[in-house]
Amino acid sequence: MIRRSANQKAWWLVLPVVALVAFNAVIPLMTVVNYSFQETFGENVFFWEGTKWYLQILQSERFHASLLRQLIFTATVLAIEIPLGIAIALSMPRRGIGVSLCLVLMALPLLIPWNVVGAMWNIFALPEIGLLGRAINALGIEYNFTRQPGAAWFTVILMDVWHWTSLVVLLCYAGLCAIPDAYMQAAKIDGAGNWQVFRHIQLPKLKRVLTIAVLLRFMDSFMIYTEPFVLTGGGPGNATTFLSIDLVKIALGQFDLGPAAAMSLIYFIMILLLCWIFYTLMMRGEER
Repeated sequence: MIRRSANQKAWWLVLPVVALVAFNAVIPLMTVVNYSFQETFGENVFFWEGTKWYLQILQSERFHASLLRQLIFTATVLAIEIPLGIAIALSMPRRGIGVSLCLVLMALPLLIPWNVVGAMWNIFALPEIGLLGRAINALGIEYNFTRQPGAAWFTVILMDVWHWTSLVVLLCYAGLCAIPDAYMQAAKIDGAGNWQVFRHIQLPKLKRVLTIAVLLRFMDSFMIYTEPFVLTGGGPGNATTFLSIDLVKIALGQFDLGPAAAMSLIYFIMILLLCWIFYTLMMRGEER
């Protein structure tokens, strides 16, 4: 019997990827960990601080306020975009020229760079010259997102819904198209209505797709920075200062590298933990 040794040459193809990941992720992460335990005043002079910065961040009212704003924003956009995305996907045609048209229209917002989205909505919502701002004020509703916290929140959420609902739509549409026609035909024979078909056939089949959609939208919305920063700059006041914007203010505005590094690691661990909780809850019972 001839034994063939395994060919290990394929690992040489993996090494460039490993080196790239180490350069782009591991090394910067270790640098942040190093800064989070020390204080520096420049010129590569460091002073050991231990867990001081972590305790300072966790006990900071500023951090708690930013975290609360971040959680409210994420929960709001998820509560809007997931049901809205499912509804739009269900209403899209399955055959004909309308399919291509709808897919192109849905993909357009996703192709626009994030900073351009913020700039577009900044102009669009200005009360003096913006179409949205002038239209709302013409209805007799006082609207100025640069001065009113409520208006700023409304604009940021509306911008995110416009920008990212398309992602949920495309994922759900792909999941719906993957459902075999035999299920629908059997449901029609049994006299099932649209709600029964959705509740017992389409929604269970979309479970994995929705898990991906929720995780992607949660991570994106929880780490959002560019769009609200360009649109409102975190204002008025600190009304739309989310965790990412507050982190940049500490790191670059105040140049407090130690607290900023500790806050970024806490931020990173929170995202990992919440994503794990989301995934565990949504996939519960999948093995059965």
